[in-house]
Amino acid sequence: MIVTGEASGDLHGANLVKAMLKSDETINFAGMGGEEMGSAGVELLFDAAKVSVVGVAEVISHLPDIFKAQKVLKKYLAKSRPDLLIIIDLPDFNLLLAKFAKSLGIKVFYYICPQVWAWRSGRVKTIRERVDTVGVILPFEESFLRERGVVANYVGHPLLDTVHVTQTRAEFLEHHGIPQERRCVGLLPGSRKKEVASLLPTFLAAARKLQEKNNERLSFLVPLASTINEQELLSHGVEVYSTDLDIHIIRGDRYSLMAACECVVAASGTVTLELALLDIPMVVTYRLSPLTYRLGRLLIKLEHFSLVNLIAGKEVVPELLQDEVQPEAIADFLQSFLFQTDKRAKVLDGLAKVRAKMGTEGASERAAQLALHMLQ
Repeated sequence: MIVTGEASGDLHGANLVKAMLKSDETINFAGMGGEEMGSAGVELLFDAAKVSVVGVAEVISHLPDIFKAQKVLKKYLAKSRPDLLIIIDLPDFNLLLAKFAKSLGIKVFYYICPQVWAWRSGRVKTIRERVDTVGVILPFEESFLRERGVVANYVGHPLLDTVHVTQTRAEFLEHHGIPQERRCVGLLPGSRKKEVASLLPTFLAAARKLQEKNNERLSFLVPLASTINEQELLSHGVEVYSTDLDIHIIRGDRYSLMAACECVVAASGTVTLELALLDIPMVVTYRLSPLTYRLGRLLIKLEHFSLVNLIAGKEVVPELLQDEVQPEAIADFLQSFLFQTDKRAKVLDGLAKVRAKMGTEGASERAAQLALHMLQ
C-alpha cells in the first residue's frame, strides 16, 4: 500500500512505484493518491484531493473525508495485509495509518518524512515507534534522525529526477499562443482548494497592479494542478481579471510553464524548490486561517517558512506571511525581479547555492531499493 495526500507527493509516489516495478513487475500497489499514481498503476482506494488541507480550521472542515479515508485504508490493510506500507509526507494522517499497520505486523517505509528538524520535533519519537525505515531527501536529515534512534537513509531529493523542461521557451509560448517577445509572470496559488481560494484573488490583484506599473504588455500564467478543476480557477478571479489582463490557464507541462516565466509569486511548498532548480526568482507567500496562524506562532520558532530559505539558512527569496500577503507588496517584488538586474542577480546566486545543497539525481531509484529490501 502507498499513501500520499497532495500533488507533489502524488508525483513522487508515482515515480517510486515506477522505479519499484522496473525491478519487480509482479508487485501490486493500492492506496491513496491522485492522477499520477493512478497512471503509474496504483489502485486508488481514495482520492487524495479530499484530504489535502493545511491548518487546524481547514482540517476540521474536512474531518468527514479524513475519517472516511482512514476507514477505507485501514479496512484494506486489515483485509489484504500488504507486505509493506509506504507513506509519503502527510504526517498527521500517515502516522495514524502507520500505527495501525504496525499493530498488524506490516512493515512501514516513510518516504519524504515531515520536517521534524524545523518544528514539532516531538514527532521523532512517534516516527521511531511506528516506522521501520525512513528515506530522507535532504542530507542533514539523515544524521538528525539517526542521532535520535530512527533508521534513516539519505536518498537525495526526488525533484532532481523530475524537474525537466520538455519544451523550449519559444516552443511553449508558440503552443499557448503567447507572443515570443512577451514577458511572462507565473501565478502559482498551490494545489489545495483552500489555498487557491485564499491566494489566487490576491495574486490576480497583484498582477493587475504590476501591469498598471508597466506600459509593456505582460502575460500571466496559472498552472492547473491535478487536484484543482478549471472552473475553480475561473470562479476565484481568473474570469473577472481576464478582461484586463492576458491570463493563460496551463494544463500539464508545469516545468515548461515555470521555465518560461521571468518571475513567479507562489504559495509556500515544494513548488519553491522546483522553481529554484529552474532558476526562477520568486515571491513566496503563506496564508492560513487566523486560528491556525495563532496556534502556529506558538508551536513554530523559525526565521523562515519557505523551503528555499530553510535549506539556505538565510533569506534568498522574499517571504510574505499572513497579513503581509498583499497585492502591492507582491507587485513590488515582481517588478524588482523583472527590471532591477542587481536584485535579480542576487536571487539567482542564492538559488544556485540551494541547488548545490540538494544533492544528486537518483532519489526514486534509491528509495525503491530501500522499499524492495524491506519486501525481501
